[in-house]
Order: sequence, then C-alpha cells, then structure tokens
Amino acid sequence: MSQSTFVKSTMILTIATLLSKVLGSIFRIPLQNIAGDEVLGIFSLVYPVYMVALILSVAGLPLAISKLIAEARTKGNSSSIREIYITASILAVLFGLTSFLFIFSFSSEIANMLGGPSTRLALVVVAGTLLVAPYMAVYRGFFQGYEDMRPTAISQVVEQLIRVGLILLIAYYLVSNGYSDEIVAGGVMIGSVVGALASLLYLRVKYNRSSLRLNSKEKYSFKLFNKWSKTILKVSIPIAIGSITMALFNFVDSFTVSYGLKAAGVALGDVNYLYGIYGRGLSLVQIATVFATSIVLPLVPLITTKLASKDTAGTRAIIEKTHRMTHLISWPAAFGLLALTLPLNLALFTDLEGSSMLAIINFSSVFTSLALLGTGILQGMNLARTGAFIIVGSVILKTFSNIYFIQLFGLDGAALSTLFVYIILVIVNTIVIAKHITFTIANTATFKMIFSSLIMGLVIGIPSLLLDVSSWSRLQAIGYLIIAIAAGAAIYFILLLTLKVLTKNDLKNLPVVGKFLNKKQ
Repeated sequence: MSQSTFVKSTMILTIATLLSKVLGSIFRIPLQNIAGDEVLGIFSLVYPVYMVALILSVAGLPLAISKLIAEARTKGNSSSIREIYITASILAVLFGLTSFLFIFSFSSEIANMLGGPSTRLALVVVAGTLLVAPYMAVYRGFFQGYEDMRPTAISQVVEQLIRVGLILLIAYYLVSNGYSDEIVAGGVMIGSVVGALASLLYLRVKYNRSSLRLNSKEKYSFKLFNKWSKTILKVSIPIAIGSITMALFNFVDSFTVSYGLKAAGVALGDVNYLYGIYGRGLSLVQIATVFATSIVLPLVPLITTKLASKDTAGTRAIIEKTHRMTHLISWPAAFGLLALTLPLNLALFTDLEGSSMLAIINFSSVFTSLALLGTGILQGMNLARTGAFIIVGSVILKTFSNIYFIQLFGLDGAALSTLFVYIILVIVNTIVIAKHITFTIANTATFKMIFSSLIMGLVIGIPSLLLDVSSWSRLQAIGYLIIAIAAGAAIYFILLLTLKVLTKNDLKNLPVVGKFLNKKQ
C-alpha cells in the first residue's frame, strides 16, 4: 500500500467510522431522554460484557485475515488466500456460537454481578448478535487484506444506521406503552441483532459481485483447517486482546464500579441510575477517539508489509506520521470537551449531574486515542502478543485502581482511574515501540499543538465557568456550544498557522482548502 493509498484508506475509514461512532455514541443521548438514566444505566452495564465477548469473537479476525492476506499477496502466494478465508469462516461460526451459549447459560450469574436481575433480559437479547457478527467480520477482513476499506466502512454505517434507528423506535414504543425499564432495556437490544444481520447481508452481496471472489475448486480438508486455524488463532488472539482495550476497561467498570458503589452503601436500585450518569462520559469519549480507531485498520497491514520488506525507515516514517496526525486531532478534542463539559452535559443530557466526572473522562480521551494507536502499531510490528500482555496488565491495574479511587472520590474515582491507567498504557506502549523502532516521540510541533489546544480550551471554556450555566435552558446551552465550537476550531487553526505547525503541504492535503490551493497553482 502506497502512502497516498494509506491516507485515502484512512480518510474513508475515518469518515465512515466517524459516522458509525457518532451514531453508535450519540444515540445514548436520545435514549436517555426517552427512557431515562435507569435504562441508560442498564444498557451501559450490559453492553461492555457483550462487547468483550464480541471483540474476542470478532475483532481479531478482520485484522488477522487482512494481515495474513497482505503477507500472502506480498509473497505471491495466492492459493493460501482461499484457505485463510474458509478457515476463518469456520472459526467465526464456532466463536460466535460458543460465546452466545456461554452468555446465555450464565446470564443469571452475570446479571447478578452487574446491576441485578433487571439486566438479564438485555444481556440475553444482545448476545444473539454473536451468532451473526463473527461471520460478518470475516468479509471485512477479506476486503481489508486487498487494501479495499470501502466495504468495511459502508457496512459499519449500514449496521449503525439500522441499529440506532431500531433502538430509538423500540424505546419510544415501549416507553409510550408503559413497559418497565427492564423490558425497555431488553427490547432496545434487538436493534444490535438486526443491524448486524443487515451488515452481513450487504457484505455477502458485495463479495458475490466482487472480482476478488474466490472461485477455486481445490478441495478443502481438515488438514488445511488444522494448519490455518493455528496460524489465524496465533495472530488473532493477541490482536483481539489488543483491540479490546476500551471494551475491556468498560467491562471492568461494569463490575467494579457497581461493586464499589454497593460497597459504599448505595442501594441496589440506585446503582443502575448512577451508572447511567457514568455512561454519559462513554458517549463523548467514543466520538473523540474515532480517528485513532479508524487509523488502526489500514495501519496494521501497512506496517506489516513495510517490515516484511525490511523497510525500517518507511516503518519509522509511518509511525511518526500517524502520531503527528493523532496529536493534531486528539489534543484539541480533549481540551475542547473538557472546556465545554457543563454546556455539553446540559444540552445533551438535560441536567448537570456528574459534570466533574464527565470533565475527567473528556480529558482522558487524548490518552485513550494514543493508547489505541500504540496498540495498533504493536500489532503491525508483529508484537501483538506483547501488546496483549500490556493490556492484561492494564486491566488488572484498572480493576484495583477503580476500587481504590471509588472509595476515595465516589463516581469521580472511576473517571480518575481511567485517566491514570490510560496514561500508564501510553507510556508503556511508547517504550516498547521505541525499543524496536527508534522514532521521534514528541517534537516542538507536538508541544505547539498542545499549547494551541490549551489556549483554545481556555478561551471557549472560561465564559461557561463565569456564567451561571445551571440557569440556562437546553436551547441556550446548544446555542453556546455552536458558537464555542466554531470559535474554538478557528482559534486552534489560526494558532497552528501562526506557530507554523501546519505547512503548505498540510494545507494542500485538507479536503476543501487543498482543492482551493491546488487550483491557484
């Protein structure tokens, strides 16, 4: 994959993943508005458990398949591609069925460890997605192995559009008809199952019509399955653990935050409500980390290809470029979210409950993005197993730090724990990467980006601290956000130009400005 193709692939996935993430995160806002914090709390408690099972069943497959197909194409070994595809399909079905049966069989026990019996129905319903999603992931990985990111991008958007639309429609219908919070939370999970089915249908049709469709009549044997399943699992399991970072931390939160709140004397009925407040922060962080999430998919096979051809300089250039792009976007997003916490909370969730917790979570988004990027780089460098060990260590640290910080600071403690663990994760990832490929971790331009983001955050954030936001209407908060976001973007862009962080070449690569500048030449 050339540098231009990489940038194009990243842009395609960034746009699609942005739409997908925005849909997948922002729906929590109308869901909370329609059904309340109790239903959002049940959703936020259950969903990480499902996501861990889903990612362990799915996430390793697309990246593993794309990585193995990229290697096979580099070596000119086309016969292996069909074997990889068939083996991955069989594994996907087995993974999905096993995960579903596990959650279904132990749903009562899992529910009791979460928010109580009221979470069981939602857990069982959403687990049905596991029967579909792993097979869907095989097609995504297949196309990614051929450097075609469009099917993955489109299928993500299709899945989320249908999923989110159904969630809101079902929530509105069930609430209007007076159903209990438990029934509402279980009903909305149907959207996830139908969304995954729609995505699978699109990918299957795309594959059947594609010139890449495998038509070989060579026999496939158990011997080939045994051979390739070991290879795929060896690659996919560490990748799955590496890909599970955010979901696994949310999974830990589902158990330890609820445990910590119960230990602190919070009534069982209030745990779901308080976790709904905590779930507000998850929506915004997912949107803020969309770039880092989308850049990992094309990054892994690209780094793998560069290292396979022993292009150390090219690998270093890719690592430095992706870090620069992530710093450029993630720091202003983090400082902007931090500065606008109060009006955001009021505009999106109708009140200022949990604002201090939300502020900490918002700022942690920059370290979340850098952690995701670092894990992706390790996967591309064939250090997925090392990355997996780092994630496991981080999960253990998160478990104990959650319990400790929640005892000291209540709900804010969970947010502080998240910030603390992601900072540690970024540091460890960076050290490991630098030991294998020496690269510039931070330079003057990086500090200028941070400085520009800080100034921007102060300018748009201080007015909301001086004004009485609690007396604002929701419409006033939205109006302030529109003005502040526009002003913040302008301030950040002007500071980058003034401090000469953005070069003429950078401007030419921007979607709208670039076309204008190229026409002038």
